[in-house]
Amino acid sequence: MSPSPDNPMSDRVLALAGLVQALSQVRRIADTGQANTDALATVLDSVFRIDAESPAEVYGSRRALMPGLALLRDYLEGRNTDPQLPRLAMAVMQLERKFVRDEDMARQVSRSILANRDRALADGSTHPDVMGALGTLYAETLSHLRPRVLVQGNPHYLGQPSVVAEVRAALLAAVRSAVLWRQLGGSLMDFLLAKGRMRDAVHQALR
Repeated sequence: MSPSPDNPMSDRVLALAGLVQALSQVRRIADTGQANTDALATVLDSVFRIDAESPAEVYGSRRALMPGLALLRDYLEGRNTDPQLPRLAMAVMQLERKFVRDEDMARQVSRSILANRDRALADGSTHPDVMGALGTLYAETLSHLRPRVLVQGNPHYLGQPSVVAEVRAALLAAVRSAVLWRQLGGSLMDFLLAKGRMRDAVHQALR
């Protein structure tokens, strides 16, 4: 997928919002054992939309990314209230670089996603069986790359296999958004040289 020639930054911030939205659910699940179902469904659905024609279609709609856009706005304006979110985002971006360079792993992940897409369409991406399959896929592939993405949370919940599967499924969705961001021309230099343009694009998307 290539960025829109009219406003590539607006496309990139949608992908970043998807990444942040996925990681906010990682944090919520790890701390409380429960996700915001709508916010989680948006990013999990994106895992299976591999042939969407625009970033907005990857997530269903721009409005479905409002939670992630609001979090991204707060970060860009220095009002982030969860210091773990930027750390997790950086770790996922580093993981994405290792992942896309491993062609065998990328093919394995793609095959598994395609194999589970019909079930996700029929039962919903937040169905326990679907999240379990995505969690297992993450555990068998990306979790072996280094550096690992380390998630902190409540040990009571992180000791439950179903919660761990949800966390891993959400991490897979975060990696999907990181891949999309790179495909759209995103780089870490955006945060250094184009932070103002990113902030403007986020405000526009939130209108």
